[in-house]
Amino acid sequence: MLHVPRTARQPPLSTNIISLDRLRLHLEGRTHLTEATVKVGGLDYRITHPAAADALIDEEEFERDERLPYWADLWPSAIALARWLSVRDLLGKRVLELGCGVGLPSVVSLLRGAQVVVSDQYAAAMDFAVFNARSNKGREPDTFLLDWRRPELDGLGRFDLVIAADVLYEALSGLALAELVPQLLSPGGEAVFADPNRNTAPVFLDGMEEHGFRVATENLSIEQGGKNVEIRLHRLRN
Repeated sequence: MLHVPRTARQPPLSTNIISLDRLRLHLEGRTHLTEATVKVGGLDYRITHPAAADALIDEEEFERDERLPYWADLWPSAIALARWLSVRDLLGKRVLELGCGVGLPSVVSLLRGAQVVVSDQYAAAMDFAVFNARSNKGREPDTFLLDWRRPELDGLGRFDLVIAADVLYEALSGLALAELVPQLLSPGGEAVFADPNRNTAPVFLDGMEEHGFRVATENLSIEQGGKNVEIRLHRLRN
């Protein structure tokens, strides 16, 4: 398996320690685990995630850097991105998911033959992503703890494909990602961002265009909870 060096802050992950009990430890008794079944590309994926993301809000973390546990939800954008990935030939390609959350797009990328690295600023998110990959695919992605605003990229390398689902919820995130993504792509690589038309998304897209990237956007409709959610899939190449 591809090996990515981890920083001292990154917990060692293995199939022996990523268990339901370990996932529950991240919840600190504030909520419980639940499982969603999502159909992607004709296959059913069983995704374990916290039942109530709002219960995981830490007021101290929010006051320090406005950090919220976005990772804990299974967003419609993640489903849309997973469906886009499910019909791509990713055999042998290096794929990085930014803000992996509970990891559905990365699980699908593994199934399509990619060498996958999941990244997030929460170690809990990477544990969930690794658990879901092992549960559905029988193998794990590598992990990399990554703060977009203060990125430490030593050992991470470059990727054929960088993916993200619903990460453009803040203008500051968009600015940081527009600086970060060009550093992560191999020559000829592509970034694909799924977003529910947040009003902060143009900050990121404009920033990428300033770096010489071309943006192509397609619309997808995802049904979740009895509602249709319109998702924009932004494909960026330079």
